[in-house]
Amino acid sequence: MAADILNELAWRGAINQVTDEDGLRHLISQESIGLYVGIDPTGDSMHIGHLIPFMILKRFQLVGHKPVIVVGGGTGSIGDPSGKKSERKLLSQEDVAANVEKIRAQMVKLFGENEFTIVNNYDWLGKMSLLGMLRDYGKLFSVNTMLAKDVVASRLEAGISFTEFTYQILQAIDFYELYKREHVRLQIGGSDQWGNITNGVDLIHKLVDSEAPAFGLTVPLLLKADGTKFGKTEGGAVWLDPEKTTPFEFYQFWLNTADADVEKMLKYFTFLSQEEINDLVAELSENAAARHAQRRLAQEVTTFVHGEEAMHTAEVMTNVLFGNADVASLSTDEVAVLAGNVPTFEIENDKIGLLDLVVAAGLEKSKTAARRSVKDGAVRINGVQIKDEDAIIDPTDKYDGKYVIVKRGKKKWAVAVVK
Repeated sequence: MAADILNELAWRGAINQVTDEDGLRHLISQESIGLYVGIDPTGDSMHIGHLIPFMILKRFQLVGHKPVIVVGGGTGSIGDPSGKKSERKLLSQEDVAANVEKIRAQMVKLFGENEFTIVNNYDWLGKMSLLGMLRDYGKLFSVNTMLAKDVVASRLEAGISFTEFTYQILQAIDFYELYKREHVRLQIGGSDQWGNITNGVDLIHKLVDSEAPAFGLTVPLLLKADGTKFGKTEGGAVWLDPEKTTPFEFYQFWLNTADADVEKMLKYFTFLSQEEINDLVAELSENAAARHAQRRLAQEVTTFVHGEEAMHTAEVMTNVLFGNADVASLSTDEVAVLAGNVPTFEIENDKIGLLDLVVAAGLEKSKTAARRSVKDGAVRINGVQIKDEDAIIDPTDKYDGKYVIVKRGKKKWAVAVVK
């Protein structure tokens, strides 16, 4: 099965370039190899755009190969010019170190505790002297070749510092070090990393052997059907950190995938079989309104990133807000999640009149309008319809006395947080 993974990746549209596909195919059919993806800790969380090459790393792991993840404490101090039109702002060593630990924790969630390795390239780059780097590695790189790399050539008019110019040497050193330390034979990256990756392959061939088994594979730039770049929303990036993008928001992002994009996203971001994906796509063409493919996509990716419990809670919240779920059956923790996704307001830990509560929630502008909604049966408190305009609501009745859910009509919600 390991030898078939390249065919699997091709079917999923996940291969852009390979340095020597026949050689790589032969190697992985003969032995288990180490392979790596690097990420620089320029922020304290990955977003879903980062996830693309890591999905391929995970697929290799599932068929018996050993993933190695490089968190770039060293290269992150320099700045990768790839995909940037101007110089990156350099982070302090303290910020880099803090980001490394946060990204490390995210990787453990994705890859588990066993059968993979996380390394920090600061462990070798940080010990290297300038003279040592120039003597041992600088002589092996042609400036002419470095200037011709797309990532550098695209920056020559705007300008590129010597610091960022040398980034490709540092990444090549990473590949060489991992070749020796972790039996790494393959580096995976985005399409903009091709130049950096091939530099690493060339360096290994110069320092080890011209026939040394070192390979590179890049992933295509993922575009949506309308030609826009994948991974952004009106609110910005979709983060893996649940404090930045809640599991509910994460789930909603995938659930709202356009029909034209869902097949591609299922192939890229899930571990469903070809048969399962083909069935979902066929069902989509027959009954697009049911959105079964989008729901399965949201379930699979949210479970992979946040776990089954968080996915379940996200589904409950989706059914509460947009379906017919029973609000009265929610747990206090689930109401806390709901409170993070609808308007909230504070009330005292005292009984309050129903009309006052509806107005305080902002669901009606006046008690007169609130009275009309109550009489029409449009108001529900904690999932229970109340038609008595003189009703008194006790905040301690439900949800451990912490919340009161107020709803008017089908789509207007608010959660009262009890002080």
